[in-house]
Amino acid sequence: KASSPRTASAQIALRTPSPRAMAKQDPVEKNVRALAADGRCYFSYADIASAVSRAVPEVQAFAPDVFVAIGGGGFIPARMLRTEVKKPILAVSLELYDDATKTANEKVLLKQWFDETPGTFGALVRGKRALIIDEVDDTRVTLQYAVETLKEQNAPAAIGVLVVHNKLKSKKGMLPDDVTYIAGENVPDAWNCYPWDAQAYGHDIYGHEKLARECSGGVKRKPEDEAPTSEEKKRREEPAAA
Repeated sequence: KASSPRTASAQIALRTPSPRAMAKQDPVEKNVRALAADGRCYFSYADIASAVSRAVPEVQAFAPDVFVAIGGGGFIPARMLRTEVKKPILAVSLELYDDATKTANEKVLLKQWFDETPGTFGALVRGKRALIIDEVDDTRVTLQYAVETLKEQNAPAAIGVLVVHNKLKSKKGMLPDDVTYIAGENVPDAWNCYPWDAQAYGHDIYGHEKLARECSGGVKRKPEDEAPTSEEKKRREEPAAA
């Protein structure tokens, strides 16, 4: 029988990432984005969808059996990904940042996990391949907590992590070398504002999208970093010639 999910908050014992892990998970290239007048970087729904779509080939190579979306930031990216990679989505809720104070807590708070009742999506994790999804890799503390909890509680055969944005900065948390790490876009260390949080920053969605367009004006991407066209996606799915 699966062990009961951990319900109490836990303090993570942070470790220094190994050189190998740093090389795999902390690339130096980033897309250049402008900042708004308030010093924040705004992303549109189109920006999010494009970054998720660019990550699809790496996700397909990892071959997950199930997605584990971290709420609330990972829910919408997970649903976007499911359009191209048809896998079930499990929802968990972890909290590092206090919405009231907009500051980081001293420890990650576990608000919701899943059980492994037969016949539910939770039963698809043990011994299978699970992909954790979140919107941003900032300090990496939340991702470390999610990976450790998933390993301890649900024992998947393999774990991958997908983030829409990886901030290029020193990380407090770390991920084991056996975790597959995927980032849709590597970005500078700025305060990211996402469209689902528009009202939290005093904007309606139209005002937010306008700021996102201004911020994206400085983006420079290589052709290979662009989201694939429908024709390119079709070619990827076609079997290679013998």
